[in-house]
Amino acid sequence: MGNSRKPNVLVFMADQMNPLFLPFYGHPVTRAPQMAKAAAEGVVFESAYCNFPLCAPSRYVFMSGRLPSRIGAYDNAAEFQAEIPTFAHALRNGGYRTILSGKMHFCGADQMHGFEERLTTDIYPSDFNWTPDWDAPTERQEWFHTMSSVLDAGPCVRTNQLDFDDEVVFAAERKIYAMVRDKDERPFFMVVSMTHPHDPFAIPAEYWDRYTDEEIDLPRHTMPFDAADPHSQRIRTMCKTEATPPSLDQIRAARRAYYGAISYVDDQFGRLRRALEATNLADDTIIVIVSDHGEMLGERGLWFKMTFFEGAIRIPLVVHAPSRFAPARVAESVSLMDLLPTFLDITGTPPLPTPLEGRSLLPHLQSRPSHDEAFAEYLAEGAVGPIVMIRRGAYKFIHSLTEPDLLFDLFADPEELSNLAEDPSAGAVLSRMRREAAERWALPALKEEILQSQRRRRFVYSALATGARTPWDYQPVSDASRQYVRNHMNLDDVEAMARFPRP
Repeated sequence: MGNSRKPNVLVFMADQMNPLFLPFYGHPVTRAPQMAKAAAEGVVFESAYCNFPLCAPSRYVFMSGRLPSRIGAYDNAAEFQAEIPTFAHALRNGGYRTILSGKMHFCGADQMHGFEERLTTDIYPSDFNWTPDWDAPTERQEWFHTMSSVLDAGPCVRTNQLDFDDEVVFAAERKIYAMVRDKDERPFFMVVSMTHPHDPFAIPAEYWDRYTDEEIDLPRHTMPFDAADPHSQRIRTMCKTEATPPSLDQIRAARRAYYGAISYVDDQFGRLRRALEATNLADDTIIVIVSDHGEMLGERGLWFKMTFFEGAIRIPLVVHAPSRFAPARVAESVSLMDLLPTFLDITGTPPLPTPLEGRSLLPHLQSRPSHDEAFAEYLAEGAVGPIVMIRRGAYKFIHSLTEPDLLFDLFADPEELSNLAEDPSAGAVLSRMRREAAERWALPALKEEILQSQRRRRFVYSALATGARTPWDYQPVSDASRQYVRNHMNLDDVEAMARFPRP
């Protein structure tokens, strides 16, 4: 495996990790030395975006290279259809072992989507219960975010997420050691997907104590409710931000725990790098650091994600392969759906039998001119219809059927405080963006498709939740009869094969 002409690929995915809170994107407080070292040796994309600021749809886009609306990725309970080709299908056809450890939030009966092996279950359910209801947009669903993650922020001993992520990283680390000792000579493509630093904001003292209250920076712009745009007002109402406002101490505690969670994620990344080095696989493995979306963390009075402001829509993206790509920083805007064609290019894998909206990042990795644009959609809870985004050059344009447009010049106004859609001097840019949005999206038809999908899924869930349940949740299979030492095995052969390096 290590001598294969094709590189191994390790994708390290964190959940809800905002690049603006990472040291290698300029944050002065957080400590993530392992990822920072990889960033210094790799290609850092300074303006990378997700294509949907919510977990499941963003991951479907990551795997398919398609815009969310093209594949029915409407929300966190949308089915990822089994017939949609993914990078895992393509790479598996191209001679790779495709392995997933951790979260991918697949909804539906297919819980593999091209992965040959899945080492853990998922942390979130795979059914349709979390389907939004645009027929009753003001009714609060029991699964909506609340401010409890912020109000109860602080140190802890254990959490659900720690249980999950400890298992994810252990399983991935163990798999690296297993692969270097087995007889399968194929290169590997492994996705290790953690759920930290996603809320709730609770982290053990080991990581909480790496920071002090005095060094924790507070949100720069709190944004009064009446000054916020309509979508932000709905998100704040849905999350009960105004009904249960956090104190400054609670905000500081939430940010301190989030920074601690980043340090926890960094330690886990370091474990995987050490495993690659110990097995002599490091030089043959391309490492990608990425997240599914960001975290507002109190900026503009917003928490979590679900908006197109930079804190929620931006993602970290680092490609570490010093022997192939010289260290660099890429200023142009790119997006998560660009990763599938990139994976195909860097592994020499044939293209998929389907059109892609994503575009390969290989020219950027080779410091050649390439695209500078990103597109995103939001079609889930807190919206009353489709909301879309175009980022190109300096400008970010946000558009929907029913609400005023937003237009920001991020070069001049990186804090997104001045809406140029209300400025006559930006009329030409606004008109151009509106025309492009109208050509790219048929929003009235898309809204009707989403409403029909929501109604179908709520109906199906109601039926499947009645009587005996047959869950779709992935159940990891472990055959104990083939592990460690068993009587059908030669003891000397087992011990010799399990030792690395072999004696």
